[in-house]
Amino acid sequence: MRHRKVGYKLGRSYEHRKALLRNLMQALIEHRRIKTTVAKAKAVQPEMEQLLTLARQDTPHARRLALSKLDSKKAMRQLFTFAPQDYATRPGGYTRLTRIGLRGGDAAEMALLELI
Repeated sequence: MRHRKVGYKLGRSYEHRKALLRNLMQALIEHRRIKTTVAKAKAVQPEMEQLLTLARQDTPHARRLALSKLDSKKAMRQLFTFAPQDYATRPGGYTRLTRIGLRGGDAAEMALLELI
């Protein structure tokens, strides 16, 4: 049974998974869309939604919390420049996951994760 098992392990240790999600969030902030596997996209989507909700309130405390999640001042500054103005009236659902088919090498299901 999978009771109370929340989140995706992605076949990685805690530190590796944390670094992977951080890098995916930084790439999504920088490029506004990323192409990755469906499992990774589903794992990073709730994290990114929480970060964008946090960025809507532009306070020093929110910036510190975002910096602790991202570990990149450049990505944090980019996030806090577009998020408060783009998502001020949106109640949630800041990302879109679109399945784009199978990867050629190993037939992994790929997805496009983009900021709306």
